[in-house]
Formats: sequence, C-alpha cells, structure tokens
Amino acid sequence: MKKHCNKPFSPAKFPFFYGWIILAAGTIGILMSIPGQTMGVSVFTENLLTDLEINRNNLSLAYLVGTMGSGLLITRAGKYYDRYGARIMAFISGAMLGLMLLYLTRIDRVVNSMQKWEWVSPVLATFLLLAFGFWGIRFFGQGLLTMVSRNMVMKWFNKRRGLANAVLGIFVAFGFSLAPQVLNQFIEKLEWRGAWVLLAVIVGVVFAIFVLLFYRDNPEDCGCVADGKKNTGKKSKRPPSLPDRDYSLSEAKKTVAFWAFTLALALTALYISGLTFHVVSVFETSGMSKAKALGIFVPTSIIAVVVQFACGYVSDFIRLKYLLVFFMVGMLITTLGLTMLGDQSTAYWLIISGNGIVWGLYTVLIGVTWPRFYGLKNLGAISGFSMSLTVIGSALGPYLFSVSSDVSGSYDPVAWLCVIISVLLLLLAFKAENPNEPAIV
Repeated sequence: MKKHCNKPFSPAKFPFFYGWIILAAGTIGILMSIPGQTMGVSVFTENLLTDLEINRNNLSLAYLVGTMGSGLLITRAGKYYDRYGARIMAFISGAMLGLMLLYLTRIDRVVNSMQKWEWVSPVLATFLLLAFGFWGIRFFGQGLLTMVSRNMVMKWFNKRRGLANAVLGIFVAFGFSLAPQVLNQFIEKLEWRGAWVLLAVIVGVVFAIFVLLFYRDNPEDCGCVADGKKNTGKKSKRPPSLPDRDYSLSEAKKTVAFWAFTLALALTALYISGLTFHVVSVFETSGMSKAKALGIFVPTSIIAVVVQFACGYVSDFIRLKYLLVFFMVGMLITTLGLTMLGDQSTAYWLIISGNGIVWGLYTVLIGVTWPRFYGLKNLGAISGFSMSLTVIGSALGPYLFSVSSDVSGSYDPVAWLCVIISVLLLLLAFKAENPNEPAIV
C-alpha cells in the first residue's frame, strides 16, 4: 500500500496538512453516494410506479430485497477495506455505482424484450430486475462508498476527529437536503432515465478518476501523521480519542455500547428511509402537497447543521453516551410528530425538528464512536457490521411504511412501533459506556 501512496503526488510534500484534502475528498465521496441513498431514490419513486409494471408495495419490497442483500455484504466489504484501503475500494464503489445506475435505466427495455418468453411474467421480471438494481446502488453507494469515505477521514484525524466530522457533516447535511430538489430538476429536464445516465457519468467516470488522484488511506503510509502534528506527550482535557488496544469485531459485539449505538442507528435508518421513500404519500394523507412534503428537507438540514457542528465539536470532550441519549430524544420527537399528522402545523414541525436532531447526530455518532471505542485496526470490519444492520434497517423502512398504509390506510401503526422502540433504546443509551474507559468517556 505504501508504494502507491505517493502516486501521482506525495501528500507529505504539501505545504499544509493533507488531512484537509482528505476531509474534502471524503465529503465529496459521501455526497457521490446520494444516488444510492434513500433520498436519492425516493425522487424517482413515482416515475418508476408510472413507467414500470410494478405497484407501490412491490416496489417497496424490491427495495427491501435489494437493500437487505446489500446489508448482508457490508461486513465482508469492511474487511476488504481493512485489507486494500480507501483508494481501491472507493474507486470500485464509484465505477460500479455508475454501472448500476445505467443498468436501472434499461429495466423496462429488458422486460419488453422478454415478452416473447410467454413463461416469464412481466411483473415478476420487473420486480427481480429492480431488486438487483436496488442492491447495486445501495451496496456500492449507501453502503461501501459511504463507509470507505467516512473511515478514511476518521483515520487522518485523532484529537481533531470530532471537529473534522462536524465539518464533514455540515456539507453532507446540506448536500443531502438539497438532493431531492436538484434530482427532481434533473428528472423534469432529462426525464428519469436521462437523470440516472447523467448521475452515472458523474459518479462512475468523473468521481472515479477523482478517487485515484486524491484518496489516501493511512497518513503513516504517506509519511504524514494524524492531525498533522505528532503527539507532544502533554496531558489533554479531551477524552481518549483511541483505545489502548484495537478490538476485533467479535470482541466489540460483546460490549453493550456496540449494540446500543448500532441498534439506535439501525432504527433511525428504518424510520428515515421509510419516511423519505414515501414522503409525498405520507404528507398527502394529511392533505399536504408534494411541494410541502419535499419542503421538509431544507429546514431539517439547517437544524441538522447546527446540531452536527455543535455536537461534533463537543464530542471530543464528553461521553458519547450523552449524545446517544440526545439522538434518541430526537427520534422520539419526530416519530411522535408522525403520529400527530392530523394536526398539520404541529406535526410538520415536530417531524422537521426531530429529523434535524437525528440527521445532525447520525454523522457524529457513526463517525467518532467506532474509532474511539474500538480502535483503527479493524475499523472496516466493525463499522461494516454496524452499517450492515443499519442498511438492513433502511431496507425494512419503506416496506413497513407501505404495509402500514396498505393495511390501515395510514402510517400510524409504523409510527407507533418506532415510538415504542425509541423509548426502549433511550433507556439502553444510558448504559452505553466506552468499554475502555467507562469512568471517563
């Protein structure tokens, strides 16, 4: 790995700490995962329902199957990341994400070409082809590319990890919040197929080249040190940013903290993906327009940015379990808001404020927790396993929301389910101590 680190240029020769370039590159990498994120897919939902032979339940089920398949492979992908590093894995992610987007634009053509096979049902063929396409964009986008880009940044920062994560989160929050409206404009100008082709070129070609130029894995391999300066040996008021030893995945899974943080992140993914995937339908049930539904993302992002920056900064100084408690409070606020959609104004702002807290803290917790609690050696495997459960949660969300609407005519059942689980995880959050320094962090 070291011999390739200085090609095409040496990071150690930069006039400033190359970690800031890594921070920018990692942020761009996470933004490039948007086509595989739920908010990136949700904008295409209504077009797929109109142009493909599939209904809402089956579309949600295809999304579930594809995303579940993605989640089951993320742990293995994390181990490959530990072995091969950020540059190789991110390049593969970008190139394959682009190819999978191109594949999705051809599904209806493939189904039509199969019409001559009388034994093939167009509905079943569409379902299976979509499930595979969703698997591709979810695995290479939401899963692998996001994990690799974030972990790369975390390796280049130690004492400043919380600050770096806060800066990353600000741009990601704004990018994700603006994505639905930007993608909607692409669709209106280019139609949904043209929009996906454009995204395929941007991610699969332009970004893949960008990765080869700027991505680097470990600072030590490049002749650099984390934070850009060596440890002076002076005592710090900050909590330990790395444990005394590196944990294996099996050791991490034996700690309460691992499951408290992982299950909280998975529940959030379930709820947010379900709400986002069906956002237009959710708000239409209470008489709100599509513009009103898509309008939640910008004010949510403003709250998320404030929460992200403030909590990202203080995460370097306080116990992370307190941020997890705040995170679950945000989940309670937004899920309770969903149960109150009959009161449009109150529910609307409860959902926005709760989502803002959750979005802001999600990036903080998923970025700083695993390095601080379990070290860097097996960071890919540990974060990958956690992310696999998070991805599975995001797979279940759209389908559970769809079933809730289909069975009861409203989204109340799934909303109350999330409320109950949020209460239980809030109680567990108080037990989520750092396994290395339970008395300190």
